[in-house]
Amino acid sequence: MALHVPKAPGFAQMLKEGAKVGAGREQYLQVCKIYTFCVPLGMNKMVINHLEKLFVTNDAATILRELEVQHPAARMIVMASHMQEQEVGDGTNFVLVFAGALLELAEDLLRMGLSVSEVIEGYEKACKKALEILPDLVCCSAKNLRDVEEVSSLLHTSVMSKQYGNEVFLANLIAQACVSVLPGSGHFNVDNIRVCKVLGSGISASSVLHGMVFKKETEGDVTSVKDAKIAVYSCPFDGTITETKGTVLIKNAEELMSFSKGEENLMELQVKTIADAGANVIVTGGKVADMALHYANKYHLMLVRLNSKWDLRRLCKTVGAAALPRLIPPTPEEMGHCDSVYLSEVGDTQVVVFKHEKEDGSIATILIRGSTDNLMDDVERAVDDGVNTFKVLTRDKRLVPGGGATEIELAKQITSYGETCPGLDQYAIKKFAEAFEAIPRALAENSGVKANEVISNLYAVHQEGNKNVGFDIEAEVAAVKDMLEAGVLDTYLGKHWAIKLATNAAITVLRVDQIIMAKPAGGPKAPKQGHWDKDDWKDETAE
Repeated sequence: MALHVPKAPGFAQMLKEGAKVGAGREQYLQVCKIYTFCVPLGMNKMVINHLEKLFVTNDAATILRELEVQHPAARMIVMASHMQEQEVGDGTNFVLVFAGALLELAEDLLRMGLSVSEVIEGYEKACKKALEILPDLVCCSAKNLRDVEEVSSLLHTSVMSKQYGNEVFLANLIAQACVSVLPGSGHFNVDNIRVCKVLGSGISASSVLHGMVFKKETEGDVTSVKDAKIAVYSCPFDGTITETKGTVLIKNAEELMSFSKGEENLMELQVKTIADAGANVIVTGGKVADMALHYANKYHLMLVRLNSKWDLRRLCKTVGAAALPRLIPPTPEEMGHCDSVYLSEVGDTQVVVFKHEKEDGSIATILIRGSTDNLMDDVERAVDDGVNTFKVLTRDKRLVPGGGATEIELAKQITSYGETCPGLDQYAIKKFAEAFEAIPRALAENSGVKANEVISNLYAVHQEGNKNVGFDIEAEVAAVKDMLEAGVLDTYLGKHWAIKLATNAAITVLRVDQIIMAKPAGGPKAPKQGHWDKDDWKDETAE
């Protein structure tokens, strides 16, 4: 008879077996703090996800997406960074670093004897004040978002954080692509910029194409068409198949021949009617039958197969076509048009290009070249940040100085505001201001310069009224310079949302007193096994 061990009296006694009652506030504050200091402060991290895919990046959004965060309190901060990614598309790292700094300083305040409510009240007041001060720190605005040179200079900062050294070349590519697809209404859609990665050569061989590029080969003999009229089909390019089953009784060879001939004639008639309608390029979303391919070659039709329905929809948008569900001849309204469709070779990769000669198309493709897949993935993330920065500028053209200038000015003004507050929450307000120092501190440490020296220099310059002065990352000593003259600028909206979301995440974590976790659903976990492809494979549970 097994010995029954009673549960400890109290709240745990009422819960189902397997449930966990977490430790107090101090422990999970420690967890959040450790977690937020695992994010990259500008330096690269090597991440291997659950599918054993390798990532080498300093993009916080990618790292969070690939890591499965288990701790409930740490998830709060992850959710804040996801919201920043959705709202702005950049600045996820700032949210994590700032939220981590707020929680670390909150721990000091709680140890000093302040109550949680006083810390939260101080943080809320300081956040409100920071968002009031931020519009006064705007140093300039984007004047003309249809000028490639101006847009390129505004994108330097966001691209530089991922691809330092290649920022001028990449920012110019992104600016060309974004300006070419910016509609007259000004409502820019990020999905209109497509990225195609082709291995080989180097980053400097990357280019922009007005239209779409697919890593595919053409199905037939025709490999180039000028003034293309495009028929798009979401069905396979094959003979019609009835939905009901039928039986055909063939008595002799002549009937078999006439049956096969009838199929061929029907297929030829379908392809001929499509050609007669004026189409000279056919794009299909399914398989291509050999007989259909033969007749497509006979009538000089270029044939391209796209397996992805997402690509098919995007192509329809690019060329102005409608995807037809059956092999019927398209009307002029249903056909798409582009200046040329051709098969090209980039490196040793075959690509099909749908090209518009004019630069006012609805979709542009940035063709990225690189020596390794990891490098191209990182360039793609830099492009994504640049495109999102352009989208933010179409919503709000205001810009604030980068390089820690905005953070130090906010810290200075919020500290002064804290001095005027009479209650205990003034300590929390001052700590909120101190949390802003985490950004210039990270920049200084990455540059191999003493962080305290940089911060003291910045405070000294800002006391004299120079709001735009930030850390000079290229100097070998703790030097400062005007960020507006250097062209290091951040978007106003990106800063606004980052401060708001990081503060909300930190306050949400502070409000939690205890974590209670129910027993996870599901049965026992599958046994761990060795690799099935090895000669010495055996089930570890069988030992």
